[in-house]
Amino acid sequence: MTPGRPVPPPLAKPVTPKPAAPAPAGSGVIASNDGVLAAAYGATSPDSGLVPLTLARRTPGADDVEIAIEFCGLCHSDVHAVRGEWGGQSWPLVPGHEIVGTVSRVGSAVTDFVPGDRVGVGCMVDSCRECESCLDGLEQYCENGMTATYGAVDRRNGGSLTQGGYSSSVVVDRRYVLRVPESLDPAAVAPLLCAGVTTFSPLRHFDVEEGDVVGVVGLGGLGHMGVKLAKAMGAKVVVFTTSESKVPAALELGADEVVLSRDEAAMDAANRTIDLIIDTVAAPHDLNPLFRTLRVDGALFQLGLPSEAMPPVNPRALIRRRIAYAGSLIGGIAETQEMLDFCAEHGVVADVEVVRADQLNEAYDRMVAGDVKYRFVLDTSTLQVPAKEADA
Repeated sequence: MTPGRPVPPPLAKPVTPKPAAPAPAGSGVIASNDGVLAAAYGATSPDSGLVPLTLARRTPGADDVEIAIEFCGLCHSDVHAVRGEWGGQSWPLVPGHEIVGTVSRVGSAVTDFVPGDRVGVGCMVDSCRECESCLDGLEQYCENGMTATYGAVDRRNGGSLTQGGYSSSVVVDRRYVLRVPESLDPAAVAPLLCAGVTTFSPLRHFDVEEGDVVGVVGLGGLGHMGVKLAKAMGAKVVVFTTSESKVPAALELGADEVVLSRDEAAMDAANRTIDLIIDTVAAPHDLNPLFRTLRVDGALFQLGLPSEAMPPVNPRALIRRRIAYAGSLIGGIAETQEMLDFCAEHGVVADVEVVRADQLNEAYDRMVAGDVKYRFVLDTSTLQVPAKEADA
């Protein structure tokens, strides 16, 4: 296991002009010379819940890909954004950054994709493309700020607010569109575009391979992907959980061992046995007992983002074994494509429950209550017909 694995280069390629394909007729969109009106579900205020909306999607430019959305995953960050829990939000807001669909038309300079291709869009739809991070294929760390798939100012397209994938269509620059392998279930692929790459990236950064021991803290949407991906890389997987009820589920997903982190004897037995930990828990918790399970030169990657302060880290635990405590944010475009191809090769997808548009608010409540195994995915064919005028 070697830290600092190089990141693949960006996907940008030279292009040659090509005529745009006409917009096809289809459910959920109304085509016009000015783009399309797309059916959507979103929030009009922090207290509105998710309600039917209509979006005006732009006409594809030379480098754009228009996508007829089939499925969109529900991420817990969607709940925080829609309910105004992160503050500073503009309304109306259509969430969704785990998008899978088919290409409906492309711009004149697009040669990477053609109508009918199955594609995906993850957590970002643009970045500056000029800073060191972008040039290194690390667009998620863009030094001028990446453009999130929803709720962000789209500086390259007139400063409009980006709107996400709880929608029948979306238009995205080709550089931020992923190719989805046809061998994978498109509904179960959707969460890979956030939860999948978020766990894949630190595993790849440390070049996890057969013989390594990977600890996964928490068994939710992120954690269950961490187990599957680490196993596919050949690692032994140890799940740390506070809940005895999660033990059978962890073993069913492929974990080799489950440690109840509230059991002091079990934690003592795990001392110096783990090479790398990915921590997916989004609630405050004490990391110091986890550091003691790491070997010399081990690392703990924080993926969950607690809303409140964490208990302090004891530097002694890090110093005595040269342990690294790090964070990681989704993945770049090239790395996300690598993840999708890896998942196709190994048959890895998310465990999902597909929901209708009229079940979205109930699904949000169930996510908050932890009543999902392991990710919800919206079937966009259940969206209403768009209105004649756009809400956003």
